[in-house]
Amino acid sequence: MHEFKPISVLAISLLILLLSCNNNTDSHPEDGPQSDYFDYHIWGDEESGNITVKLQFRFAGPNGMTKLLELPSKVELDGIPLEVDSSRWNGYYYEITHPVSGFAGRHKITYTDARRKQYVEEFDFHPLSFTTELPHVIQRGDIKVELNGLGDGDIIRVLLTDTASFSEGIVRTDTVTGGQIQITRSELTQVTNGPVSFEIWREEERRVKSGTRRGGRISIVYGLRTEFELKD
Repeated sequence: MHEFKPISVLAISLLILLLSCNNNTDSHPEDGPQSDYFDYHIWGDEESGNITVKLQFRFAGPNGMTKLLELPSKVELDGIPLEVDSSRWNGYYYEITHPVSGFAGRHKITYTDARRKQYVEEFDFHPLSFTTELPHVIQRGDIKVELNGLGDGDIIRVLLTDTASFSEGIVRTDTVTGGQIQITRSELTQVTNGPVSFEIWREEERRVKSGTRRGGRISIVYGLRTEFELKD
């Protein structure tokens, strides 16, 4: 089987996000702690085996400059204080990486502002996995994929790509029913025979429940990737 590493939609999206954001650093608030905008991102994938939690605080809104927290301000994940880091493209950020194993369940982000007021944001993380690993060779036809870590109504992104430059491939969103999704024989006409990369991404974004008047967002992205050979 030929080896290939297609660039996923997630990777492209993250690159665009990094290049497009206004991440100039600053340490002077416009109108006090209530100007803080919470920008929380959690992402990972089965292939790397890691989950990264990246937390940023911006002045005035989602495109504002990033903020350096100065005591008594701080941010914690599950009671553990996070240290600041910075870069040209990211500005100030607070980041920690965990193995996927052992990270399932509920987690708590606690932000303490300059006036010692606390904002607590909870989120649930459930890693995706295939209930049964897909075979190395799959005959062209309807394909049912059973998944763990998803509930009815959850929305995922599905990508199937091959090595043929003229092939359209499959990129679509799907709603999970009964813990499974289906790729139809008709859809597979967009994929040529041979090595196929199959990716599934769960992408969730919502407003923070505990925030300043500026609010904030929290996004959680997690993906699976496997390969198989498609044959008639």
